[in-house]
Amino acid sequence: MILVTGATGAVGREVAVLLAAAGPVRILARRPERLTVRGEGVEVVEGGYGDGPALDRALRGVDAVFLVTNSPTEPDDERVARAAEAAGVRHLVKLSMMAVEEPGADDFITRRQRQNEEAIRESGVPWTFVRPRTFMSNTLSWAPGIRSAGVVRALYGDAPVACVDPRDVAAVAVAVLTGTGHEGRAYAVSGPEAITAREQTAQLSRVLGRPLRFEELGLDAARTALLAKYPRPVAEAFLESAERQRTGAKAAVVPTVQELTGRQARSYRTWSADHAGAFTAA
Repeated sequence: MILVTGATGAVGREVAVLLAAAGPVRILARRPERLTVRGEGVEVVEGGYGDGPALDRALRGVDAVFLVTNSPTEPDDERVARAAEAAGVRHLVKLSMMAVEEPGADDFITRRQRQNEEAIRESGVPWTFVRPRTFMSNTLSWAPGIRSAGVVRALYGDAPVACVDPRDVAAVAVAVLTGTGHEGRAYAVSGPEAITAREQTAQLSRVLGRPLRFEELGLDAARTALLAKYPRPVAEAFLESAERQRTGAKAAVVPTVQELTGRQARSYRTWSADHAGAFTAA
């Protein structure tokens, strides 16, 4: 039995779908009504990481865990690792981020993920870290501007990033969860090419069959937009991350998808074609 967390998110959802197609899977979900993964072999435990009894129920009889956490303040990784060790879990696969292995990355989110990884290492549970680059699905935030005005607004339009399709990250995670010999390893995961926001806009324009205009946000405007959605430490972390991207720190392509799944990573054009409806539907 494999336990999946974060199954309403971009990667966790795909991990649950892939595992459910091959056998039974258990999902820990704070809001089960939001789950789209269904089926006879799908077992759902309602609860969050801070709900000790629910976490213990979810981990009972589990061989491996796919762990996704996103709280900037709660010790969720520590909670899961401690409970997993007590339950005798044999493999914990954590969704982390590629920046944790890069010395130049020192923003709040990256530091927090490094701390989370260290907590898992210290737990005694055999671990693997899956460290993706920026998700292609992050550009779904452009959908309202595209629908209303045919405009993409973003910071640093010519900054390249080897962004990755969440489905490819999920495929890597499933290969690690169901394979052997991955314990104690960390896998960086990127897409097949480095691409800029301006180039992504052009590709979306071709996929949607309509002209789109790219407008570069100034730093102050970007900060204001982020602070409207996130606490200041998180917003500032995003800005620091964008600055690293501007200097080329996120352009490297790695072959992990090919090596672990046997196929090429999907391009942004493929991702955008598969999600074109999200940029046109109300």
